[in-house]
Amino acid sequence: MSFGICNLSVVPCRKEPSGASEMVTQLLFGEHYAVIEDKEDWLRIKIAYDGYECWISAKQHVAIPESAYKLLNLQNPILSSELVQIIANTTDHTVFPLTIGATLPGYIDRTCKIEHTHYTFEGQVSNTQHKKGVKELIDTAFLFLNAPYLWGGRNPFGIDCSGFVQLVYKLNGYKLPRDAYQQVEMGHPLSFVEEAQAGDLAFFDNEEGRIVHVGIVLDEQRIIHASGSVRVDKFDHYGIFHSDTKKYSHMLRVIKKVI
Repeated sequence: MSFGICNLSVVPCRKEPSGASEMVTQLLFGEHYAVIEDKEDWLRIKIAYDGYECWISAKQHVAIPESAYKLLNLQNPILSSELVQIIANTTDHTVFPLTIGATLPGYIDRTCKIEHTHYTFEGQVSNTQHKKGVKELIDTAFLFLNAPYLWGGRNPFGIDCSGFVQLVYKLNGYKLPRDAYQQVEMGHPLSFVEEAQAGDLAFFDNEEGRIVHVGIVLDEQRIIHASGSVRVDKFDHYGIFHSDTKKYSHMLRVIKKVI
């Protein structure tokens, strides 16, 4: 088995080994993974943070030794907490943007490194070792307001509902799986909508009973979620009431308290 790390702003991860295949998630800068299958120009990887399996282009793979992979697994990630910020490669003096949630391996004194390449980062960071409170979590969620919906997206230029939830919680020190059907297995269910508090997660299903949507509960029976864009709507025991269409857009299945 071999190992790798993302050294680009964002790398698309596919369902199948093809550029025409649907994007199911994204790697952000500094996120590491194990390579579990090599198929010519494509690599099937298992992302270390959440165990998610997907395919990336071999052209976007940066190999690291097993020792580095294991060391990264032991570290509590330091993340960029700014929507967009520049990082500078001190070796070739190039700069490129990082989006919120990017990992800064070995971060100390505004520097980080990937193997032998060093970077400087002047932006604000979040230490995931420290679990933050509900206010900080909600403040983070609102940073994504109006971000466009993108299936498989995990950044403010395109994000899906479960990617939004996972990233917001990650930035505040809480680890969640990648997809909504996995996230619903976390936490403790509430019996009534009226019991829900800010920071809880609300899950929604389709006609077949499959969990297809998730959002973060706010106060006053409101929810922030990614649907068309990251937006705030009212919700009740039926589901989410879309403020623009004046119709229910998602049917409520369960509310979970996860922090």
